[in-house]
Amino acid sequence: MDFKTLKTFQAIVHTGSFNRAAEELNYAQSTVTMQIQKLEAELGVQLLERGKQQVSLTEAGRLFQEQSLQLVKDMERLQNSLTELQSGGAGKVRIGVTDPTASCRLPQLLQKFMTANPRIELSVEIAGTAALCGQLLRGELDLILCSAPDIGAELYFEPLFTEKFTLLLPEGHPLAGEPEIHADQLRGHRLLITAAGCPYRKKLESVLQESSGLPLNTMEIGSMTALKFYVESGLGMAFVPEIMLHPLPAGTVVRKLSGPAIDMSCGIACRTSDYPLKPASLKLYQFLKQELPGSNFGT
Repeated sequence: MDFKTLKTFQAIVHTGSFNRAAEELNYAQSTVTMQIQKLEAELGVQLLERGKQQVSLTEAGRLFQEQSLQLVKDMERLQNSLTELQSGGAGKVRIGVTDPTASCRLPQLLQKFMTANPRIELSVEIAGTAALCGQLLRGELDLILCSAPDIGAELYFEPLFTEKFTLLLPEGHPLAGEPEIHADQLRGHRLLITAAGCPYRKKLESVLQESSGLPLNTMEIGSMTALKFYVESGLGMAFVPEIMLHPLPAGTVVRKLSGPAIDMSCGIACRTSDYPLKPASLKLYQFLKQELPGSNFGT
């Protein structure tokens, strides 16, 4: 027996007529008759009593109707789920994100996306760009939001926005009175930096190595999100994403660095071998591509 035949049987029971069941299912009456004859032959029992005006169930038919009704409902739900999966209306998407996007941008965006797509399940992994790229290449993630990956990686990367950084200092810092700070002025003062291998740190080092003077006095902080709190506590100064400074931590000031800007190009990446993306992943990709460029919340 097949699903269509089960639906035909239930339609006959529901309407009480072969003719009305054929109309409801948009079948020819001969098709309905043939399906029921084949079903009864397969089961070896008569399911329906054919009267002139009405069709009634035999004892075997009542048992079959009770047992098959839930099966038909389950199959209909399964069909709907598969249709939604194919269209992108349902599915699971594993996304990796770097900070500050993970903390400052993504929560509001995902709330909006999941409200519009309640049957798409999301999981979020937060790490640095290098770690996320590794997970993506191993197939552990479907999409990542990060800074530009290293050239040569088997990834497709689409830049979406620029992460702008500014210098955050304690109010009492010797450089706090300067309206604009040169890179060589940073030497001799403690600079809080992120962990080795962080793309932001590499960019910072490339800018600062062009300056001259005393060796840099640095203190490594393993979290981009934590930097502003260490500055707030007076442990040093740090270049912090502007999006994280709304509101500005108490007892701190921001200053512009003269010369080359310490900005990072950020965007969305996926494996080139994953094209075309699965429908649910593609729906999230398109949503983020539309929403992220204007998502500097709080600025």
